[in-house]
Formats: sequence, C-alpha cells, structure tokens
Amino acid sequence: MLDIHKVSVYFSGKYLFKEISFRLVAGDRIGLVGKNGAGKSTLLKLICGDESYESGTISYSKETEIALLRQDLDFANDGNLWQECEKAFEKINQLEKSVAKWSEELSHREDYESEDYAKLISKINDGNDRLNFLGIHQKDAQIAKILEGLGFTEKDWTKPTTEFSGGWRMRIELAKLLLQQPHILLLDEPTNHLDIDSIVWLEKFLKNYPGAVILVSHDKTFLNQVCNRTVEIQHGTLYAYKGNYDKYIQQRELLLEQQLAAFENQAKEKKRLEALVEKFRYKSSKAAFAQTLIKKLDKMEDISIDELDQKTMRFKFPDAPHSGKVVLKMEEVGKSFGTKKIFSKVNFELERGQKVAFVGQNGQGKTTLVKCIMQEWEDYRGKLDLGHQVEIGYFAQDQAKKLDTTKTVLDTVLDEANAETRPKVRGLLGSFLFEGEDVEKKVSVLSGGERGRLALCLLLLKPHNLLILDEPTNHLDIQSKEILKQAVEDYQGSVILISHDREFLEGLTDKVLEFREGKVKEILGGVKEYLELRSFDDFRQVEQQIKEAEVQENTSSKGQNDWKLEKEKKKIKNKINKLEKEINELESKIEQMQNEMAEDSFYSQPIEDQTKFIQEVKDREKILNDKLEEWEELSLEIDD
Repeated sequence: MLDIHKVSVYFSGKYLFKEISFRLVAGDRIGLVGKNGAGKSTLLKLICGDESYESGTISYSKETEIALLRQDLDFANDGNLWQECEKAFEKINQLEKSVAKWSEELSHREDYESEDYAKLISKINDGNDRLNFLGIHQKDAQIAKILEGLGFTEKDWTKPTTEFSGGWRMRIELAKLLLQQPHILLLDEPTNHLDIDSIVWLEKFLKNYPGAVILVSHDKTFLNQVCNRTVEIQHGTLYAYKGNYDKYIQQRELLLEQQLAAFENQAKEKKRLEALVEKFRYKSSKAAFAQTLIKKLDKMEDISIDELDQKTMRFKFPDAPHSGKVVLKMEEVGKSFGTKKIFSKVNFELERGQKVAFVGQNGQGKTTLVKCIMQEWEDYRGKLDLGHQVEIGYFAQDQAKKLDTTKTVLDTVLDEANAETRPKVRGLLGSFLFEGEDVEKKVSVLSGGERGRLALCLLLLKPHNLLILDEPTNHLDIQSKEILKQAVEDYQGSVILISHDREFLEGLTDKVLEFREGKVKEILGGVKEYLELRSFDDFRQVEQQIKEAEVQENTSSKGQNDWKLEKEKKKIKNKINKLEKEINELESKIEQMQNEMAEDSFYSQPIEDQTKFIQEVKDREKILNDKLEEWEELSLEIDD
C-alpha cells in the first residue's frame, strides 16, 4: 500500500530523518510516537506530499487516496455544517453533475437511432452504476452517523460553520476526512478537541476502518485501544514495533536489555580473542593460529545500542508570593448564555496552597467558570472574589495558538520578560529544550508540542500564587507531561487544574469540583478518591455512566408519566380528527363555489349577488386557514 525507502530530510542545518524506511499495509493501525519536534507531523506531511525530501523514495499506487488531519487548518467560511460535510463526497458530487448534464443533453436529442445517442445512454447508465457503487444513496446516512459520533446534534446541521469554535471546526474537518474514507488516513492529534464520548466513538470507528491508519497522539489509552503497530522516531531514525503503546514500551525495554547484553558479551569475546592473539602472535608454532584470530576480530561487526533521546524539560514554577489565607471565594455563582443555563449556585472556597481539579464532560462549564474567575465574562450571577494580593498565572486551552507566529522563540519570551527575568531568558528556554539555534526559530515552524512548551515557559517569567491550567497537556509528549506534573506537584501556591487525563491528575489535587447537569459539587480528596467514590476506574466511565444515568432517568420518568401522556395524546388526536373532517368539508365547499364562479352564468347575476357570493368564499377561506393553522399546532404538539 505504501513503501518508504531510505528517505532523508535535511532541515535547519541537520538531518531530521536519515535514510528512514518502513512499509504500510492494509489493516495497519500505526501509532507514531516520539518527543515534540522529533518529526512526527513532518513524516505525515511527507507521506501525503505536503513536504519534500532530499533522497529516497515514497511509493504507492496511483489509485491510493491519502488524507491528512493537520494540527493547524485553514477553515472554510462558507455554507453550513451539512454542506461542508457534503464536500467530502467530491467524486460523487462531480459524477452526479455529469450524469445530470448528460441526461439534460439526452432530453433534447431526437436522433434516436444514431450511434452517438446509444453511446450517451450507455454513458448515463455507467454513471448511475458508478454512483450506486460509490454509495450515493447512503451519503446522507453516513454524514448523520459521523456527525452524531463526533458530538454534533441535528440542530447543528444547518448552522453556518462560522458559528462553531475552533475546537468544533476541527471536528468538522475530522468528519470530512472520515467521510472521504481514503485508503490511508493520517491523523495528527485527533483527540485534542474531543470529549470522552467522541474519543470512545472514534476508537471504535478506527478499529473497523477499511483502510490503513497512521496517527500521532500523546493519549496512551487511545493508542492502546486503536493501534496494532507502533513506530517510534528517535534521532532521525524509525524503530518499528508490533502491538499497541504498552507492548511497544515492553518490547523497547526488552530490546535495549538484549542489545546491552549482546554488547557486553561481544566486548568480553573481543577481550578474550585479543589476549590470545597477544599471547601467540610471537610464537612461530602458533603464528598461523594468531592470524586466524586476528581475521576473526576484523570480521566481527560491532554491536550498537540504540541511542535514546534522554533530553527532557526541567523546570519548576517560581516560588509563590505570600497571599491571604483565602485565595478565591464564590457565593451562589451562576452563568447562562441566553436561555441556556451552564451552572448555578456554585459555592466554593480555595485556600492558600490548595490544589483543585475541575472534572466533568465537555460543555458542562469548567472553562466557563475559569473565564468568570479571569473576568473575561463579567455577566455572571452571584459573588466571586479573589483574596488579598492574589496573582494569577493562566494557561488557556488555546494558549499555544495565541502565540505570535511571526516572532522568534527568543523574542516571544523577551517581550514578556521584565527587568529581573530578562537576563535569565536563555537559561529558561534551555530548560524547555530550546537551545542554541533553536531560540532563533520562528514560532510558525514549531510543532504543536514545541508551541505548548513555549506557552508554558511564559508562565515562569513572573511569580504567581494561583495557577489556573486549562488542559495544559494538549500537544505535550508523554515525557513532558510527566515533567509538568512534577512541577505542579512541587509548586507551593494554589492550583486549579482542568484535564481529562487521569494519569496527569493522579496525586496532584486536594479536592475535586465535579461539573454535571448544571450543578457544581465539591468533593474532598484527590482524583483517586473521587473515582473510588463514584466506583470508576477512569474519566471515561464517569462520562459514560452520566449518559447511562440520563437514559435510565428518562426511562423511569416515562414509566411514571406514560398514562398522562397517552391521555393527553388521545385528547389531541380527537381534536385533530374533528379538524380534519371540518377542513375536508370546507375545501369541498370552497372548490364547489369557485367552480360556480368560473361559469359564465355567474356574471349574469346582479352585482350585489356576485359581491355577496365572493365575500362568502373569502370568509370560508379565512376559516379554512385558521383551522389549518390550528391543525398544524396540534400536530406539532403531539409530536413533541
């Protein structure tokens, strides 16, 4: 399906890849792993032809279709959600237009016996057969299925794409790719903007995907669920392993142990042979034997040990300045958008040094409450006060995207630094793995993970005593997430954390705020205690059980209210039946009167009689319209 053979890429004065090779076959689900900046996104772009390479070959058949979900996209601004998804069926749409054009041409032809006429009919038949093969009749059902799986509701279908936020527009692009069903599907961080329900749905979709998949993700659970192969990028070299992420870790450790043992055994063997050569080379009776040993040593190929990239971020947050005992206090806080209530009556107090996790499904109000704290939205209800001398350090969900892409890494930090931190900027950047010439790179050429590290770096330019981190691990590689966790754990100030990542939150927080169905509940203890209280293993079960509970609640409510509903429905149906009878009688009478008006004899009557008759028709038409409106209202009511 795809063959990469000895491909090399030279970038910024060094090889990003040097003679890398691997093969992709149908059914492969490859997890592409490696540190931020190792070249994962670049490799995906090479495969789909967006990037060039110095040497080697990337080959696949002409019929092979490849599609890539990028981290940074230029979104379309025309049409609504459904129309945007229909663009995924470009082949079907073009062929459908062609068949319509041919059919229109055929309708104006009269040379029924000609060869051209027969060819045109054949072309239309072939086109219709091809449309059926491509699934034209299943197109709408496919769109609805994938949109629902990615979290869109039926009400969203007619919304203009401009009304969706960046995260939801990424979902639109993902939907279009899944609808295209290319032979090779390339996904760069597909779960960053998905909630748990959509992630679980996407896992199932990809497991049954008919083509091959290569995906970049730092979500270990997602990689374990989807992938049957793992390819690691280290120092410009690819290492391929069978199995998912956990199996790759086991295999890599075993391989390194085997390489180390083989290296040590070879070293011992070399030392033994060299000692024998030294012992016998000057004895004439053993000279031939010594020469044999020397040849054996010369032929012995050195066993190498894979060089792993051990460089990681190393930093800690500045010491928190002293603040009042109560850092943040909320009393009866609520927020709505129009008639939609997000949450209400939130009462919460955060003390100096405490760390709290905000947990719950996407859309339940976690980020909304943070924006109220940051006074980005001031039209909330209730009272929200910051404590004495509280200084907030805020990392927003889209913090990395807010960086000025025209600046260099160094200028980005210098522009935010003060007189005290400016001399320390280069050292600070080094702790976030921006060293040497890396600091002169434009932000525009950084990977998503590198931008995430740079955005975190900016938080260290001045001390804070309250850190608010909203999904800070998005785009960070697995090692960087562990370093960030350690830094948060060592921090002595107060922290508010929003994350779906149980491994990251484990052991970090003193309490949990659960956002659910418009209510915010405080639970003492960390994430582990919260999950134990709810009898869950991870956040996936939290969200799935919420959905199950809603279904059960709806089912029980239905049982209690069925008799009332049936009674009301019967009453409405009786009204509808009566109205339909009256409407039919009125329509018949109006039609009869209009027929009379069409007769010549009608106009031989006196003017007064004609006027009276016409007014009577108008009156009946008005009554008919009123009854039709009433019928429509009752029909909608019974549907509801």
